[in-house]
Amino acid sequence: MKILVTGGAGFLGSNLCKVLLDRGNHVTCIDNMYTGREENVTDLTPNSRFEYIFHDIREPLNVTDIDEIYNLACPASPPHYQRDPIYTLDTSVMGMRNILKLAESNKARVLQASTSEVYGDPSVHPQPEEYFGNVNPIGIRSCYDEGKRVAETMCMDAYMHRGIQTRIVRIFNTYGPNMDPNDGRVVSNFICQALRGEPLTVYGDGSQTRSFCYVDDLVNGIVAMMNQDDWVGPVNLGNPGEFTILQLAEMVTEMTGSEESIIFKELPKDDPTQRRPDISKAREKLLWSPTVKLLDGLEKTIEYFKGVV
Repeated sequence: MKILVTGGAGFLGSNLCKVLLDRGNHVTCIDNMYTGREENVTDLTPNSRFEYIFHDIREPLNVTDIDEIYNLACPASPPHYQRDPIYTLDTSVMGMRNILKLAESNKARVLQASTSEVYGDPSVHPQPEEYFGNVNPIGIRSCYDEGKRVAETMCMDAYMHRGIQTRIVRIFNTYGPNMDPNDGRVVSNFICQALRGEPLTVYGDGSQTRSFCYVDDLVNGIVAMMNQDDWVGPVNLGNPGEFTILQLAEMVTEMTGSEESIIFKELPKDDPTQRRPDISKAREKLLWSPTVKLLDGLEKTIEYFKGVV
């Protein structure tokens, strides 16, 4: 198949591009390198079935002969999406508009990479897809949360009223190779701090929880949803194993042999206190569930960061 991946030089996008190429597809990577990194796709460029195009999806795309579009283009970590909130909103909303137009003109199926952030600071735990969320529409995280919620609405309306084949996945915390050392996510923060011999920074008292999904598992779930013929979603994709941030810090400290202490700082505003996916629908409809245990995934991720930190 001929597949377009927006945000293809990012953490998730580059891992997805590799899997799609390994399966024999032709892959066009679209990225403006706002948060993507050229080194993430260096190993892919010699492949004759891979093409990279520098482009910002806030502007219309003129690409033809495309069968599938994976839309992963959007800053995804708080420091990145809060750096320019209007840019983040425009990428989610204007970018989604342009992607849907491209899908319609190519009669292509499009998968939108949404996020667990649409649930905000949830009052329902774990979070099923039917939960509408608890999002602050004017908070410091709302440019990302609300942008992704609007993009979901656009996908659903395009499916119901224009017949565009859309698919929606809600991605929970994911980690693994090709993460940006400076992206501000908790796994990369902890590992990089430990490898640099710095104290690990925990925000709040560390009792807030997250569920961590290894990138290989996540990519398999994304592809499975794209290949779903009779269901739009949304579907939660994540690992239902739940850990406190302090537990994660202690794991990374032990696995890296760090002798530095853990320091505590004030919890950022609107930071969710708990996050865990209900993946019943993914198990039922996609026959998907994660297989990589956190310790195993952390070991692989630490090895990756040893080469880049």
